[in-house]
Amino acid sequence: MKLLHLIATTRGEQSRTLSISKEFLHTLKEKHPHIEVDELDLSTIELPPVLDSTVKAKYLLMMGGELDDQGQKSWKEVSDLAEHFISYDLFLITAPMWNFSIPYTLKHYIDVIMQAGILFNFTANGPEGFAKYEQMVCITSRGSDYSPGSPMHQLDHQEPYLRAIFGFAGIEDIHFVHAQPLDMAPDLAQAALEKAKEEARQMVDKLTITAEV
Repeated sequence: MKLLHLIATTRGEQSRTLSISKEFLHTLKEKHPHIEVDELDLSTIELPPVLDSTVKAKYLLMMGGELDDQGQKSWKEVSDLAEHFISYDLFLITAPMWNFSIPYTLKHYIDVIMQAGILFNFTANGPEGFAKYEQMVCITSRGSDYSPGSPMHQLDHQEPYLRAIFGFAGIEDIHFVHAQPLDMAPDLAQAALEKAKEEARQMVDKLTITAEV
């Protein structure tokens, strides 16, 4: 099995979110050493822009047309990333909450890979995602507490969006670990961080991992 770790924090080794993900990955490798882990740091790579030429190429292909040289170049940059994503069995997303949602680097990546014919298709019965059997873990950090029942819960557009967009691609087995609140009193923040790290370690046992054959 192969896991793709999508890193959407810009703080590198100083990232509290990443420190939680490292606990998850350490436990995963301890219990399932056969799993391949690849990393994609979205703050250090140059994602292709979603230009007019890319959009035109996309719709031309959807209508059965043929691409010219410029269209082929634009589409290849996008389709290579989408096909790279769909080639994995497990996904780990490391994403702090930004403005009640996700960092723009992760949004840009999603806008690039969510392509009909690669991650999903439209059928007579509605959209059908191709990543039906994949699993995903999303590890987030929030300054405030957005738990259900809290005053801030209605402003959580991070978890609902990630569930919706990757669910559209067929991934229904999505787990979340939220470290919150991290921008309150230092003692409260440290306790929340340690709690999230323990949840991340325990999350490994909730996944369905196939043995190496």
